[in-house]
Amino acid sequence: MKSGAEARAPLEIRGAALFDRVDYRLIETPEERDAVYAMRYRAYLHGGLISPSASERIVDVYDDSPNAWIFGVYLDGELCSSLRLHVLTSEWRMSYTTELFGDVLLPRLDRGEVFVDPARFAADPEKSQRFHELPYLTLRLAYLACDHFNADLGLAMVRTDHQAFYRRIFLHETLTEPRPFPGWHSRQVVLMASDFAKLKERVLTRFPIMRSSAFERRMLFDRAGQTQPVSRPALVAAPRKVSAATLA
Repeated sequence: MKSGAEARAPLEIRGAALFDRVDYRLIETPEERDAVYAMRYRAYLHGGLISPSASERIVDVYDDSPNAWIFGVYLDGELCSSLRLHVLTSEWRMSYTTELFGDVLLPRLDRGEVFVDPARFAADPEKSQRFHELPYLTLRLAYLACDHFNADLGLAMVRTDHQAFYRRIFLHETLTEPRPFPGWHSRQVVLMASDFAKLKERVLTRFPIMRSSAFERRMLFDRAGQTQPVSRPALVAAPRKVSAATLA
């Protein structure tokens, strides 16, 4: 185990240093949302997933779902990446993942299970070339949400060529065969998942940057008027700006 930790040390050291310069912000204002939608467009266009469009924005109906949080990851005050999180329960089922993989997920939601579903990960193309730790720092939000909402599963709807990353970081397993994703050029996605409670300590041992405090999780995910963690989201969100440096 020591040799494996040593092999990962350079990335973890750089990630820890970058972590001190990061703010996680809940995206709510029209201006903030527009910046995120524009960054999504640049990222997907750069990745060859979409064709150019006049709007130069990527928006979908799930951005306004009541069970969704859209976060921006800011480095030194500049937007670098973004992630949308859905908390899926028997009552709140709205997400692209349940649309594409409802045959797998809906029966489990019917049984009362809770899932955290990260989606619409996007990183500014120029900044992602400079800061290779951005995927770790951005997807950390999904890991924190799993802890806050006592999720049974952490989900990931990912491109087939990205499965290795999620296996390595979150110990996800692939649950389905590839399926087409609407609007993407000849790209398919699979549904991956991991048992959060069962694998939590293994992930934290391998990647300590995923650790968090209860205070940080409350600041990120608690809704207005909510006094304690719950297993499903309320409907009204309150603005959040959380500095990673002050919460580590």
